[in-house]
Formats: sequence, structure tokens, C-alpha cells
Amino acid sequence: MKKGKRLFISILVTLLLGFILFYLFLPPINIHSSAFWAYFIFLLIVFGIINFGTGILSIRNKEFDLRNKSNYYPFILPVIIILLITIINFINGPFFMAKKYANRININPGVFTEEIQEVNFNTLAIVDRSSSLKLGDRVMGGINELVSQFEVSNLYTQINYRDDIIRVTPLDYSDWIKYFTNKKNGIPGYITVNSVTGEAKLVKLSNGMKYSSNALFFDNIYRKLRFSYPLEIFGELSFEIDNEGNPYYIMPTISYSAVGKREDISGAIILNAITGESKKYDVDEIPIWVDHVYSPDLIIEQVDDWGRYVNGFWNTLFGQKGMKMTTDGYNYIAQNDDIYMYTGITSIVSDESNLGFILTNLRTKETKFFDCPGAEEYSAMDSARGAMQQMNYTASFPILINLSGRPTYVVSLKDAAGLVKMYAFVDVADYQKVVVTDSKDGIEAAAYNYINNNGIVTKGNAINITISSISTVIIDGNTYYYLTDTDNNKYRVSIKINSNLLPFIKVGDNVHITYSNKDIREIISIKK
Repeated sequence: MKKGKRLFISILVTLLLGFILFYLFLPPINIHSSAFWAYFIFLLIVFGIINFGTGILSIRNKEFDLRNKSNYYPFILPVIIILLITIINFINGPFFMAKKYANRININPGVFTEEIQEVNFNTLAIVDRSSSLKLGDRVMGGINELVSQFEVSNLYTQINYRDDIIRVTPLDYSDWIKYFTNKKNGIPGYITVNSVTGEAKLVKLSNGMKYSSNALFFDNIYRKLRFSYPLEIFGELSFEIDNEGNPYYIMPTISYSAVGKREDISGAIILNAITGESKKYDVDEIPIWVDHVYSPDLIIEQVDDWGRYVNGFWNTLFGQKGMKMTTDGYNYIAQNDDIYMYTGITSIVSDESNLGFILTNLRTKETKFFDCPGAEEYSAMDSARGAMQQMNYTASFPILINLSGRPTYVVSLKDAAGLVKMYAFVDVADYQKVVVTDSKDGIEAAAYNYINNNGIVTKGNAINITISSISTVIIDGNTYYYLTDTDNNKYRVSIKINSNLLPFIKVGDNVHITYSNKDIREIISIKK
């Protein structure tokens, strides 16, 4: 076989295999991606094997010379590429670039009482991801015409939607057969789970979603995006809905230095799940209805680099002055129509205390550090479990709240079935201050119970009243007192707020109360 023909066959087969691999594995055509170089090196080796193999068959015709060095270039080049990448990555690594690693994220000081809003229990996202999954599956299981055709995706993105805190996730095809039988009409809807109330529902669409993470061919969201944006390095896909309830996939685009070093977000691609229309936005142009651009894992990686390399590379080996790191785990806070991630910051020397915590806007990456020394999250979880150790409950990762100006953890205690049985409030500064309350009393009752047990001064409306009437009602086994004062204002108070005083109050008594404004004023503190 002549050299020209052999070269043509080798290139043709390599290109054909390269297209198949690109179609299946979707690597970015970008020199900063390690996936691209793995793809390129593999094709070089394939080309070399085919070229060498067809050459061996031509030895008898003296068309191939084993001593010709050019025949071995496809095998030598991968070694050279790997060596060059190793050298370039080392130069761009923390040994030489420690300050750049530390400065990947800007962390400014924050004031807890000014920048963390006083908790509003009507908007507190107490339903965590694992509970959302079960609630979503339960909704899907109750819809007979869909459950055999579709399944619930596990994306469950937490977002702000019309002032509600919800998790939203699309439906997916159950398998490849269901894809072919349903692709004409598409996926009929998505599931939302209210993170405050636990209400889960299926939202049906007038036009089905054509694109899905487990669809085939070019209806697959990853393939659709890759062929539309072959040069982009993709981040972690999320699913969101805009303010009109239209479904979109959000794909962050990644930037690196060298090959896979100092990861950051360069922008995001927003793709309409129904029509497939998409647009790439720079990181500072992303629409405000989008909540998730930066993944928590990326933020944690960047914060860890900030804490590790703040005083240079050599300090990480000797002295370790001022080094900090994030604690294990994270959770979300919703405020100002955005979703924030928080996690604790602790000393590099592992212990059970936090120096404070960081709060990061997952759309803009704006990050604040709050100097609030106290218990790290898993210590709070252990403290909550210890208060009810006889029940063998499991503890959810804490929610951090501002309770009357004090950093406080809220921990849900669940039984073996995953049902929330108790709410535990734990003081961040002193995790031995923990009060556990039955969940059926509600989260506000749990808060008031904690406040009264620890003598916390609340920020409600504090006044003196004279009681003109008293009546009692038992609700779900709990006694509530309904009071009217001499100005005809109406109040409600649980027996748990002050069980030593309430059974003995009478008409004409003058009492000092603190209450929160509702349809009926809710007393959160009462004393004579």
C-alpha cells in the first residue's frame, strides 16, 4: 500500500472514530480542558496504530521503512504533550502562583445583624433536599398516566420564585423506549416543592419540554449544548424557571489557566427546555431571575484556596500562620430575591469550632465573611441528636438564622422514614444551649420555646397590657390562651411560652408582653 493511500486511510479512520467519540463523550474543543487533551492524545495514538499497522502490511512492497522516525511521531507526541502540560501546570500551580490562588475569590467582612435579615419563619426553608426528593417522588407516584412513562430528575435546584422558596426539578424519560414513544409531545412538566411548607406539585406545561438530560440524539441537553458551543467548557447543569414559570436549563461556562487550573466561571448558557433556543451571557450580564451559576463545590474550593494560600505557599508547609478552611457541608439562605450558600470557616487545625462563616451569592459570587466564633455545624447536629438520643433520630444539616440578633442553628430531627419529628434550636456561640420541640407544634412554637428557655430578649413589640378576657383552646394536644386587653386588642399565646405564669393569670391582671404582628397578635414573651 502506497504511503499516500496509507496516510489517507489512517486520517479517514481517525476522523471517523474522532467524530463518534466526540458525539458520545462530548469533550470541549478547548486547550485549557484536560478532557480535550485526553481526547486528542487518544486519537493521536489511534492514528499511529492504524498508520503503523497498514505500513507493516506494506513491508513486502518496500512501501514502509521501520527505521523511519516519522512513523513513531504519533506515539512520541503524546509523551511530549503530557510532559509540557505537567510543566505548564506546575508553573501555574500554587508553588509559583499562591497569591493568584488566594485571590480567586474576593471575601469582604460582613456584619451579621446588618446583612443577615431577622428570621421570617414564613419564608424559612426548612424542607431539605432529601425530604424534597421524597415529596417529589410521592407526587409523581400519584399520577398514573405519567408514572409509567416518566421519572423525576434528581436536579432539585433551590430557587426564589415569586417570593417563594422552592426546589424545582424536571421530569425525565423513564428509559429509551419511553423516549421514542413520547418525544413527539415532549416531557409534560416539572415538579416544584415548597421549601417552607413542603407542598409538592406537578406543573403541567401547555407545550412539552423537548430537551432532557436522558433524552437521546440531539434532544439530549448536553449534546444540544455541546454541538451549539463546541469551544466552551461546561460546569454543573441546573434547572430553573423564570418568573412566568417557563423552564430553562442553566449551564455555567468554565475558564481555566493552563490546563484545568484555577477554575472560575466565565458566564452561563441559558437554554429554553421547550424550544431549544439558547444564549450565552457573560458572568456580569446573567438575568436576575437566575439563582444558580456558581456551584457550592466551586465556591468551597476557592474559599479553601483563599484560606490556605493567604500568606503564600511556604506558609502552608511551615508555620501555617493564619490558615483557614471551610467546614464539611453547606446549606442555603434565601434573601433579597437571591440564593446564598453558607458554610463555616474553621482553623486549618481541625477542631469542633468555627471562626465564623461565609455567605456567597450563587449568581454573582459576592462573598462576605462574618466573624461569629462558635460551634461548627456537625457539633450542633450532634448536640441536637444528643438532646433526644433515646429516639435515634438523624439530624439534617443546620440552617443558619438571625434570631433576635443572635446567630442560631435550626436542625431538623428525622425518624427512619425521613419524616421530621422535632426541631432543634442551637446557639452558635454555645452549642450546649439547645432546645428541642415537637415538629407538630410548628417552627415558630419551637423558636418561642427556645427563646423562653434561654432568656433571649426578642425584637418583637413590647408593651404592658391589662387583660379584659381570657379563653383557652386545645389545638393538637397543646393549650393556647386567647387574650383580649382593655383596648380590645386580641392576642394568642402557647402554654409553652410561660407554663409557670399562664395557668394563673386572670382578668384584670397587668402583664408585660412581647408580640409579633399577625392576624391575631402572637405573644412570644409574657411576664408580670
